[in-house]
Amino acid sequence: MTTAFDPIDLSGVQLANRIAMAPMTRSRAGGGGAPTDLTAEYYGQRATAGLIITEGIQPSPVGQGYPSTPGLHSAEQVAGWRGVTDAVHAAGGRIFAQLMHAGRIGHPVLLPDGLENVGASAVPAQGQVFTPEGPKVFVVPRELTDAEVRATVRDFAAAARNAVDAGFDGVEVHGANGYLVHQFLAPNSNVREDEWGGSDEGRIRFAVEVTKAVAAEIGAARTGIRLSPGNAFNDIDEPDPEPTYTALVKELEPLGLAYLHLSECSTETRELTLALRKQFSGALVLNPATAPHSTDHDALALIEDGTADLVSFGTLFLANPDLPARLRTAGPYNTPDRATFYGGDAKGYTDYPALQGV
Repeated sequence: MTTAFDPIDLSGVQLANRIAMAPMTRSRAGGGGAPTDLTAEYYGQRATAGLIITEGIQPSPVGQGYPSTPGLHSAEQVAGWRGVTDAVHAAGGRIFAQLMHAGRIGHPVLLPDGLENVGASAVPAQGQVFTPEGPKVFVVPRELTDAEVRATVRDFAAAARNAVDAGFDGVEVHGANGYLVHQFLAPNSNVREDEWGGSDEGRIRFAVEVTKAVAAEIGAARTGIRLSPGNAFNDIDEPDPEPTYTALVKELEPLGLAYLHLSECSTETRELTLALRKQFSGALVLNPATAPHSTDHDALALIEDGTADLVSFGTLFLANPDLPARLRTAGPYNTPDRATFYGGDAKGYTDYPALQGV
């Protein structure tokens, strides 16, 4: 029987186990959106994960959606990430960069002067975003023109090249959680009638073209994608996600990607998870629906029964840098401090203790 502690070959990248660290925004980038030595320490502490997937990294200045998030579009940022990947590799780990364009999620005060939030369509998300000036209501995004959509695809490819130059083992395209790729997929945020919308075929096109461009730039074996079918986060409404995601995975399957990373929004989407797994011949990384509880050692059974090839852990990995060791013994686990999730210094970032003797 395969277990979470068995190694796996991820399209040529050898992973020590099948436990992944899920991407989590921490808002601790330094000036210019570059990671700091503290960032390198944070990820290096968690290198016993089979695979680390970073927080969302904007592929261009306009892709930023939150304060103090990192980028991969400048030489300074590439150099900062090199410190992170060196720390992870020195500790024996493997790390993929998650490329995330926030699209309509954000606010102009978070962007360089002259830039404005963009989206698949000029449809604002309901809600607010935190900014240095306090909470701000989401603005109406400017609909990307056809030329701008194509330029954004190129931005993802360029950021993927920067990721490899920074020493990453691969790249994950963030197509989940209501950010730009997801905004193109969802019928309530994409009301276009051109070739980038209007039907399932049109709405999946941006996700397909971004993934193809990244794979062409760095190799499909170094490319993964994260999807969250039916997830309502950031004011997304997908009343019938099955046709859209079935069509999307059908287009992605021939590319030979390293993995498909599914984030379940509820236990009701497990049937779709299993259907997409049958469609996709590469590795499946699963962030299972376990709310209201954090995903813990019970989720390792999903590897044993063949539901997934890897399981990703979020807040539990945030608070437990030695999580694989704790999962092996079914705990104990440190309690995450939600007050320190976003922004700040080492407190709640690199000061969570490891088990004695680990």
